[in-house]
Amino acid sequence: MAQSSILGRVSQLVRANINAILDSAEDPEQMLDQLVRDFTNNIAEAEDAVAQTIGNVRMVEDDAREARQASVDWHDKAAAASRRAEELRSKGGTEADRFDDLARIALRRQISYEEQARSLETQASQQNELVDKLKDGLNKMRVKREELVQKRDELVSRAKMAHAQQQVQQSIRSVSVMDPTSEISRFEERIRRQEAQVRGMEEVAASSLDEQFAQLDSGEDEAEVDARLAELKSGADAPQRAIGSGSPSR
Repeated sequence: MAQSSILGRVSQLVRANINAILDSAEDPEQMLDQLVRDFTNNIAEAEDAVAQTIGNVRMVEDDAREARQASVDWHDKAAAASRRAEELRSKGGTEADRFDDLARIALRRQISYEEQARSLETQASQQNELVDKLKDGLNKMRVKREELVQKRDELVSRAKMAHAQQQVQQSIRSVSVMDPTSEISRFEERIRRQEAQVRGMEEVAASSLDEQFAQLDSGEDEAEVDARLAELKSGADAPQRAIGSGSPSR
């Protein structure tokens, strides 16, 4: 019955490990790998227990066969002693009773070994039933381990996919929060300001040239005025002579 308790304890350990994964899934892949290792170790422990039980059953079966053979041997000895007693009686021997006593002793031994053989055979039969149950439970555990390994691969794949999707969603959310179009708009606005500043500088430069040319023109006008004033001062009739010289002579 100790072997049955081992299988029961294995089931409890498996359930405890599964609950641990559900309660704290910090690293699902690592925890699932640990669960597979624990389950594999539990199966190895159960295999040792089953093997030990089978070994004990085989020893009981061997003892039962030996007891059964001993029963047969003592039956043969009892029969031989009984025949010897009858032979002595038929010849008028005096030791016939001694051989009958030996036959009785042999029969008692035969009965004892028969009872021992029956007890051992009953014990072996019961333990064989337990072995069959243990083997069946062990095979179920092996199947469960294969299912666990497959489930582990599936869950690890799903966990990796979920992690990748989470990263994509976080990237998308970060892009949405940052809004790169607003950055581009600010950069474009800065360029527009620079372009406007260049145009302003060009206009400033152009206005400065206009003023210089205007000053130049103004200087030429003043020179003309000064020249004419000088002419006026050199002779008051100069304009008239200039007019008279332009008229036809008579």
